[in-house]
Amino acid sequence: MAVNFKGLRDAVAFGALNEFLATFNSGDGYSRPNRYEVVMKPPSGTLGSNQVSLFSQLMGEKHTNDSKAVSLRCEAISFPGRNMDTTPDSNLYGPERELVTGYSFPDITATFQCSSDMREKLYFETWQGLTFNQQDFSLGYYDDYTGELDIVALDEQDNRRYGVRLRECFPKAITEQPLSYANGASYQTVSITFAYRFWENMEDEANPVHKPLVNRVAENAVSTVSRSITANLPAVLRRL
Repeated sequence: MAVNFKGLRDAVAFGALNEFLATFNSGDGYSRPNRYEVVMKPPSGTLGSNQVSLFSQLMGEKHTNDSKAVSLRCEAISFPGRNMDTTPDSNLYGPERELVTGYSFPDITATFQCSSDMREKLYFETWQGLTFNQQDFSLGYYDDYTGELDIVALDEQDNRRYGVRLRECFPKAITEQPLSYANGASYQTVSITFAYRFWENMEDEANPVHKPLVNRVAENAVSTVSRSITANLPAVLRRL
């Protein structure tokens, strides 16, 4: 049986060139990989009655503002990926389907410029120090060494346009730093590999679509009951 392409040939293109160009002349433009910011949020847990975070205590007064300074020194990073874990559905005649069984988040690596006193590396060494005791090698509590990391894309006017937040994040690896007389004209950097539980779009918290299903069901039930009660009230009471 011959395939009839008449409908396809008669159709107008989905995206004409002028329409395509108009989308970038409207002010949005392109997202550029060199327009970004990183915000480090180390663990904020306190020890005992002291309201100062354990991380800040370890860093000391000299480095109280290092979270912002280190964030500004990030010269390279990537938006994290997300993998849908699947398994084939073999109980089906014909081509197999891929069924989602879960999802996972690969580690990311960021590169930071180093000051002459290597305070950037010290920052992450201190953060890692929350994961174990260097004297008896006992391991720390998960909540004591996990923080957050924000990665935000900026436009040409430094407005935030898109961002992700890494939840339960910590510096998993501090990579080696090569030293050489041949590199006298360059500056030192340190690469940090971050592990985290998951990431989320920073706008998701305000979007009801992304709320847990049980929360959305509860909110909808309350709203439905409220409307039902209101509808059954006498008109004179509804005006009060």
